[in-house]
Amino acid sequence: MKANVKDQDFSPPVIPFYDRGTPLRTSHPLGCLRFPPGPVGNDASLLPYDFFFTETCETPVRNKQLGGTSMAAQETTIRHDPQTPPAGSIAERVFVGPNGLRAGWRLLIFLAMIMAMSAVARLIIKRFFPDALDPTLLTPMRIIAPDVLVCCILAVAARVMSKIEGRRVGEYGLPRSEALTKNFWVGILIGLLATSSTVLVIFALHGVRFTSGAVHGSAIFTAAAAWALAFLLAGFAEEFLFRGYAQFTLTTGMGFWPSAILLSGLFGLAHGTNGGETILGDLSVVSFGLLLCLFLRRTGNLWCAVGFHLGYDWGQTFFYGVPNSGLLPSQSLFNASLSGPHWLTGGTVGPEASIFCPIVLAIVAIVFGLIYREARYRTSSAPPAS
Repeated sequence: MKANVKDQDFSPPVIPFYDRGTPLRTSHPLGCLRFPPGPVGNDASLLPYDFFFTETCETPVRNKQLGGTSMAAQETTIRHDPQTPPAGSIAERVFVGPNGLRAGWRLLIFLAMIMAMSAVARLIIKRFFPDALDPTLLTPMRIIAPDVLVCCILAVAARVMSKIEGRRVGEYGLPRSEALTKNFWVGILIGLLATSSTVLVIFALHGVRFTSGAVHGSAIFTAAAAWALAFLLAGFAEEFLFRGYAQFTLTTGMGFWPSAILLSGLFGLAHGTNGGETILGDLSVVSFGLLLCLFLRRTGNLWCAVGFHLGYDWGQTFFYGVPNSGLLPSQSLFNASLSGPHWLTGGTVGPEASIFCPIVLAIVAIVFGLIYREARYRTSSAPPAS
């Protein structure tokens, strides 16, 4: 049977006026259309060629069945992927990431402030504390004078960055609520045990000999307190500089352990400027940096690392009187005389350049990791460390 042509509707759709970017619902079989912004009216000849459909447009289409009078409803759904928003400017992509200003630029701002203030601090030290710049003699004042200024510089820089980023300063690794609590004292104990293990192994292999020191009587307590203050300040300065703001910021950009490896390498290079330092000593310093990063990761803050820094340096410098990074200490409880091969004693650098130093640190890392199993380190703009 031939179809009745009269029963088919060939009339063009009526396209009403529309607001810019609004969907049009018409009786056209294609259903709901959306046109690009522009002056389109009822004249169908003005329709642009590249119009596109809405994302979720559903319109029923009714067609007459040929050769019959019944109506059958047919649902047609037209979909398309939403347009990709235009990319930002090149400058925006370079400087701004999903969490605001990118981590590298934030770290550069932090370091620029430190370098500018450090130049002024060096002039102050040179003018009022010239002995603190002596490259050969290690005294408490040689550490206290510069590190007090370094701690002040770091505090100012961290405060400025916290205002820029809208954070609390304590989020960068040294929360006041955790000050001098359990983790700090655990760190001191681990540091004393680690340095004692290294020195006593060298002693057992006849690599070091001890004699009475230069301080006696009540001067012992004064010297012990002075060295404790010196290495507490050193712990604050070095830990916050390498594993405080820098570690926090780089973690938000590249993850915890890549940041830890990078900063530990820089930690070793910084100690390489000390007099008499060797390659093995630098490698041991890198090992120290990675161990301290483990403390940070598992405890969630820097207080254990600060305590370890204090305990280790106080033990080898004041208590045992061995060289510290190639510098001979004064006002120590014992005087140590090293003799034997450099792989055993560390030579002029001291026990930290001995082959047994990284071995002891590896044992400390294994035991600590078994006791502290949970990763507690968090950054607010990065996924939790796991």
